[in-house]
Amino acid sequence: MTNRRNFLTGAGALTTAACAAAVSRVAMAALPEPILQTKPDTMPPLVPSTGRPYNPVVTLNGWTLPWRMNNGVKEFHLVAEPVVREMSPGFKAHLWGYNGQSPGPTIEVVEGDRVRIFVTNKLTEHTSVHWHGQRLPNGMDGVSGLTQPAIPAGKTFVYEFVARRPGTFMYHPHADEMTQMAMGMMGFWITHPKARHPLIDEVNRDFVFLLNAYDIDPGAYTPKIMTMLDFNLWSWNSRVFPGIDPLVVRKNDKVRIRIGNLTMTNHPMHLHGHEFLVTGTDGGPTPKSTRWPEVTTDVAVGQMRQIEFLADEEGDWAFHCHKSHHTMNAMGHDVPTMIGVDHRKVVRDITNVIPDYMVMGERGMADMGEMEMPLPDNTAPMMTGAGPFGSVEMGGMFSMVKVRKDQKPGDYKDPGWYKHPAGEVAYEWTGALPNPARFAAEGGKSMPVQNMPAKEVEVQVRKPMGNMKH
Repeated sequence: MTNRRNFLTGAGALTTAACAAAVSRVAMAALPEPILQTKPDTMPPLVPSTGRPYNPVVTLNGWTLPWRMNNGVKEFHLVAEPVVREMSPGFKAHLWGYNGQSPGPTIEVVEGDRVRIFVTNKLTEHTSVHWHGQRLPNGMDGVSGLTQPAIPAGKTFVYEFVARRPGTFMYHPHADEMTQMAMGMMGFWITHPKARHPLIDEVNRDFVFLLNAYDIDPGAYTPKIMTMLDFNLWSWNSRVFPGIDPLVVRKNDKVRIRIGNLTMTNHPMHLHGHEFLVTGTDGGPTPKSTRWPEVTTDVAVGQMRQIEFLADEEGDWAFHCHKSHHTMNAMGHDVPTMIGVDHRKVVRDITNVIPDYMVMGERGMADMGEMEMPLPDNTAPMMTGAGPFGSVEMGGMFSMVKVRKDQKPGDYKDPGWYKHPAGEVAYEWTGALPNPARFAAEGGKSMPVQNMPAKEVEVQVRKPMGNMKH
């Protein structure tokens, strides 16, 4: 207990062991340098150069926060501040975040690490940081007014605790939470196991991203913070498709994806072409007896889900939220359904006065993905993803897992579009089919049936006789 007590009271940073305390001007000179990132690109994994070794994660359209070692303590510096986040090419939002970005940088530590996080508040109001899912002293939990005084504007507080268990966690304010989280203040925290763990397998690629949502009027820059349900921008790490990077993997890689949800609704996350196991939650790794194959898993509000799969099928596989409205951008919620309505006479009359008038939605919404209709400045088109065969007709929470046999280990560069082998693309039928042949794409059973009887068994069902009250 001596080391733990010295850790919580040492370094001259805390006035008490149970409360995050303000740092004086003299102590400010000893702070770790705040590292900033202004690009929304997916940065390479940060391989640890100090401290315990671990296999680093890749933050989708994000990055990992560097640290320094100080007398055996891993020190980080978070800066809460207004940021400009490019949500897709040409579309930017004025958000609040950390260290130049929203979401903030991922923090990676190892089980058993003694951690010190300096938090500088450059917002116009007070804030705090809650370490979502962590086991720590109550006074470090980050709930302003309950476990600590709020961090005033212009001040720096420090949080200190031991990373007690491995897993995937989040961080976000617990001060004016409705405003600050709606403005984009959130981030990921990964605690790696310090040794081989019976419930945590080693993987080749380990991706993380947060689900978030905003309500930004077309042509505007700042989210509306009072929105409870009618969000119009559904995003991964504050990026909307086609601005979301693909998850690039090598064929036969073991892949882990960690997904955290800090929106106001649940998201059924769906992967094409593969089955996965849910191997972890924000409570920690799941017992192996509770895992079963899925292609969709629901991530509820405030939850994290960790999925793992073997990437053994080449291709560009869609990966998205299965709520169809969540794969679109800049949606209007009060647009009437015009499918089947004949506008021709009305259009003729209107175009006499407004030559550029166009009709939308009389055949469905797909036409809008290909229209080059005028939009207000700084507006993300509803669905503009362009694939090798035309419009993908998606936006929002959508990307791809790109599996390639010739992708080098550790290479995350986009390999471009998948080149399909001959005969493996759906095609238009124009006449007689060729002679039946074994499909080139046909494979074996992905999950062989076990414990079946050697001979087929025919089941006979008899209807009950008499007054059985069925």
